Amino acid sequence: MKIALLQMTCSPDKGENIEKAARYVREAASKGADLICLQELFSTIYFAYTQDPKFFDLAEGIPGPTTDRMAKEAKENNIAIVAPLFELDSEVPGTYYNTAVVIDRRGRVLGKYRKTHLPQLPGYDEKYYFRHGNLGYQVFDVDGRKVGVYVCYDRHFLEGPRIMALKGAEVIFVPTCTGVYPELWELELRAHASFNTVFVAGVNRVGSEYEGQEHPYYGSATVVDPTGKVVAKASTSEELLVVDIDPGLVVERRKSAPFLRDRRPDLYAPISQFL
Repeated sequence: MKIALLQMTCSPDKGENIEKAARYVREAASKGADLICLQELFSTIYFAYTQDPKFFDLAEGIPGPTTDRMAKEAKENNIAIVAPLFELDSEVPGTYYNTAVVIDRRGRVLGKYRKTHLPQLPGYDEKYYFRHGNLGYQVFDVDGRKVGVYVCYDRHFLEGPRIMALKGAEVIFVPTCTGVYPELWELELRAHASFNTVFVAGVNRVGSEYEGQEHPYYGSATVVDPTGKVVAKASTSEELLVVDIDPGLVVERRKSAPFLRDRRPDLYAPISQFL
């Protein structure tokens, strides 16, 4: 399986960002990629650096114009896409989510993951814009491969990847927008991969997007194998990272490191008591 991770700069022009991403999708396909993961909220700037109601106008339904465009690119270029965007809930008006849409190479929307954990930190005012995700931790069958998705701040929490691994995920994508906690970026991706014996692929955006931004987004898209080893890492600049991975290594690793087999879920119930 060949995967592509796109870390790019974004402008205030939503259409411009979508066109740029589409060009990279075609480039990834030309390099033989089976799936490309775009960064968190790829079609817009990271507007949650502040609280401003005008940014709610950037949201759209799923399906909608952006997912339609990405589905077209997927079908025409024979490549699956993980496309994270600002979702307007079509069933509950006035409700918004930070969502990643999974599209297969035939252009079919397989489903979506809504970001579960929302930060409320300087420069990351997400609880103003988004509702906590409510779809759980799904695993998508993407052209015969089992794929999970976790979004940005989610990566600080260990439960999601474990659930996805138990559901059969072979690779978990982590689309991100961060300029903080650089000391945790690689560490957490490696930990999720090692504890759950899966591939983990994190992709971040790059650059500065607003005046006075203290912590520019640092890119560093990273792919980790089931042993916790970093097999590829991007720079801190705009880049398309294309990497070959072998999902068969998931099974091979679990033969010598049977961590999932040796769990004791009968003893883990106290976790749920600390709510």
